[in-house]
Amino acid sequence: MNKIYKIYNLLLEKYGTQGWWPFLGIGYHKGDYKYPKNSDQIFEVALGSILTQNTTFLSVVKSLDNLNDIGCITSKTIKSMEIDKLKECIKPSGYFNQKADYILNFIEFYDSLNGKIPTREELLKVKGIGEETADSILLYGYNQSQFKIDAYTKRLLLELGLIEQKAKYKDMKVLMEDSLKEMITDEEDLRIVYQECHSLIVEHGKQYYSKKPYGIGCFLKSKF
Repeated sequence: MNKIYKIYNLLLEKYGTQGWWPFLGIGYHKGDYKYPKNSDQIFEVALGSILTQNTTFLSVVKSLDNLNDIGCITSKTIKSMEIDKLKECIKPSGYFNQKADYILNFIEFYDSLNGKIPTREELLKVKGIGEETADSILLYGYNQSQFKIDAYTKRLLLELGLIEQKAKYKDMKVLMEDSLKEMITDEEDLRIVYQECHSLIVEHGKQYYSKKPYGIGCFLKSKF
């Protein structure tokens, strides 16, 4: 068992399945990996992935609730909104002027897909979609086996001595994906493990890697 797979299993034993992505009106769906079930839920993941840039998911939920409260949570309804109203609704997520622009750019791209699953390369060409956002959209929106790296992942890997400070997004993505692929050969199982592993790191990170000094009390440190 390699170290990344060991981390996954230890976190799973500690916290259990997480049920990401939490959808409006549904929440977390632990053990049910059939989501998203329609195009609106796919778009909701994409919207949330853009909004979560440089902020917490709690702030994203506030923004999504604001949009949902006025019935503007789909690509069609958001596209028809007044721009100032969109900015007001997503204000809790911060950088609302920039993110409103990113959302509208993405909607133009999303509508052009006509239901097709985008490639990672296509997503990265959309203004406002970086590597983490693209992987989030693919992993949780389109159920594609693309591991999402976030700040918690880097902090954890650093504290456990598995990467260097200068490690780039690609380096960490390759480490996580190659390590998990080594242990899991079935593509569907791999996608599920990617989803759970990322969400487990988030849950663990909220407890031990949110504030400096990072990793105080982290039980994983005694395992490596």
